Amino acid sequence: MTYKKTTAVIFEKPGTLELRAASLRAPSSSECLVESQWSGISTGTERLMLTGQMPPFPGLGYPLIPGYETVGKILESPKGSKLTPGTTVFAPGSVGFTDAKNLFGGSAQHLVCREDKLIALPEKLASDGVLLALAATALHALRRCESVGPPELIVGHGVLGQLLARLTRIIHGISPTVWERDPARRPSNLDYTVYDADQDPRYDYGVVCDVSGSAGALNQMIARCKPGATAVLGGFYSSAVTFDFPPAFIREINLLVSAEWQPQDLKEAARLASDGTLDFSQLITDVLPVTHAAQAYDRAFNDSSCLKMVIDWRSI
Repeated sequence: MTYKKTTAVIFEKPGTLELRAASLRAPSSSECLVESQWSGISTGTERLMLTGQMPPFPGLGYPLIPGYETVGKILESPKGSKLTPGTTVFAPGSVGFTDAKNLFGGSAQHLVCREDKLIALPEKLASDGVLLALAATALHALRRCESVGPPELIVGHGVLGQLLARLTRIIHGISPTVWERDPARRPSNLDYTVYDADQDPRYDYGVVCDVSGSAGALNQMIARCKPGATAVLGGFYSSAVTFDFPPAFIREINLLVSAEWQPQDLKEAARLASDGTLDFSQLITDVLPVTHAAQAYDRAFNDSSCLKMVIDWRSI
């Protein structure tokens, strides 16, 4: 039974995006109704879903409502919940749509969310709160390489790479080197060094982490490693990840995969952002009203100057 009609971004089929009405079921006794204020666009997962290039994934199908980076306010919550109406929360998606797949359902005006998946946020974070999922992903990568040490080299200076560099400094007190091919993403006013890989003189890295999502980065990383080094794969790759075996064999390289953040990572990211320890400044470059959703996705996916696109749902 339809509980509420709401507006959502819907990928009807590969290559087709619509902004239209979608049906929500009623929240259960352990769920909340959230009204969205802002949602982020993922240039990795959502690009693959919209283009039809997403590898086999549980529940994948069309039409689908994308999005897992939403900040909104509680409208309804279970009796006795600490998340009272009006509380600002981060929502990693929705479970309540009945006429489209919830993958992950966060790009809509209203969401039905499990209470235990929501994270209360201070209002001052505002649209910056959409970055919590990427911050949690960066924290998870740091946790995955705890046994070998923090990354000395990070490949990719998009939002995830910048958050990983900032968190490496916060948690471990070291300034990693970052490789980035795009000159526009290599500012000089940072407290760590960003190079084109060809400018980097080092060949003795002990822990390297790729968050570029480029399957071809592994060979270049391995060539700069010392014997026994660890290469962490922290991006999402739509094609096969291959590498030349002899250089890895000679160095006895350890490969480590870092995947989706866990609940403790999200909670820690929220704590660091809420108390000001983790700075989100200069990461969100573009904000467009949801009425311009098609333009927002096109710019997010095709304009390299757009570091992070946020959709403003308050315009409805």
